[in-house]
Amino acid sequence: MLDCQGLALAVASDPLVMARLEHAQTHGARIVVSTLTLIEAMNPQHSQPRWDFVISRLNVEEVTHQHTQHAMALLKTAGLHGHRYAIDAVVAATAMAQPGPVRLLTSDVDDMAKLCDKRVLLVAV
Repeated sequence: MLDCQGLALAVASDPLVMARLEHAQTHGARIVVSTLTLIEAMNPQHSQPRWDFVISRLNVEEVTHQHTQHAMALLKTAGLHGHRYAIDAVVAATAMAQPGPVRLLTSDVDDMAKLCDKRVLLVAV
C-alpha cells in the first residue's frame, strides 16, 4: 500500500520505490492506494501520462463508511484528532482492511505507527 509520499515517489519513478512495487507485483501482491491519497498526492507538476500510468497499475480503494468508522476509532484510540491525522487514519484503516500481511510505504512512520496494528509493516520512503 502507498501513502502520499509513496505514490509521489512512484510517479517520480524513484528507483527504490519502483523496485519495491515491481517485486510486489512479481509476487502477486495487490498494490493498494486510497482515493484520498490520490487527492493528497495530486501535483500539477506531475506528468499526466506518467500519473495515469502509475494509477492504472494500482488497486484504488474507495473510502467506505466502514473505513471511516474504523479511522475514527483509530484516531480515538491513539488520542489524535483533526485534519493533520485524518488522511493518515483513513490510509491506516484501508491498510488494515487488506487481507494478509500488508506493507505500507510511508514517509510518516511515526504517526502511522500510532494508527496501524501489527499486521501492517511500515516501510519508510
